[in-house]
Amino acid sequence: MISYAPLYRTMKAKGFSTYKLINQFGISRSLLDRLKHNKPISTVTINDLCTFLDCKVEDILEYVKDEQNQ
Repeated sequence: MISYAPLYRTMKAKGFSTYKLINQFGISRSLLDRLKHNKPISTVTINDLCTFLDCKVEDILEYVKDEQNQ
């Protein structure tokens, strides 16, 4: 499973809020909901987030082994 937990740590470290992503960078509330619930997003979106936050992909997401599929 892909987890977006690193995104929130990166946002906090860089002083970004969800408000700033919505109002300054045009990120939709529905995308933030997808991220919050670890739902799939496009590589274009991952690229955009890395650009906005000036970070690497691993600062946005991580792979977490799914216990059900071991």
